[in-house]
Amino acid sequence: MEKSRQFDLAPYIDHAALDPATTSEAIAACCAQALHHKFVAVCLYPSALPQAVELLRGKKVEICAVIGFPSGASTSSSKLYEAQEATELGATELDVVINLGLLKDGNMEAVYNDIAPIVESTGLTVKAILEMGRLTESEKRVAAEICLDAGVQYLKTSTGWGKGATVADVRLLHQISQGRVGIKASGGIRTVEQAIDLIEAGATRLGTSRGVDLIQQQRQLWEQS
Repeated sequence: MEKSRQFDLAPYIDHAALDPATTSEAIAACCAQALHHKFVAVCLYPSALPQAVELLRGKKVEICAVIGFPSGASTSSSKLYEAQEATELGATELDVVINLGLLKDGNMEAVYNDIAPIVESTGLTVKAILEMGRLTESEKRVAAEICLDAGVQYLKTSTGWGKGATVADVRLLHQISQGRVGIKASGGIRTVEQAIDLIEAGATRLGTSRGVDLIQQQRQLWEQS
């Protein structure tokens, strides 16, 4: 309970609405919740950007678009186009899924060329999604180093469509990055205790569709103390 008081979770939360069947009503609710709870960002598909930009114009909420989501297996040129279009539509941040197949093939140059042009051409905050639950220890390290070399501003643990964020993976990214970039823990964050454990391990953002539930849990803990 004492830990719950040390961290206000709201400024860490990227509030996600990434179900493929997300409606315009759900997007509106996501944006309203982000404003109400003062979350740092909403995280949406590019097709939702026009609505989100209209709802959040002039507000202190970042608008993040996912790119190559969730597989990362799109061609590099299509990812670049998607990222550039998202930028034109008003995204202020991009969460880009790296190509796991290229990484596992050992084609490091191709992995670099998959994400570096997005960083360079858009000028936005780019979070590289590593999908660490699908990687070996050595692959995690290589993926992180490539993305750091490419100039990303964040390393992100996962899409949330597979294995979620773990304290061990956040600690590893924190160790590798040595404070050079932010770390976004994403996937399966269901409790305040889990969220705080991830922050203490080095996470500077939390990607979740359960942001409202986490805030409600935290307030209940505060009321009980």
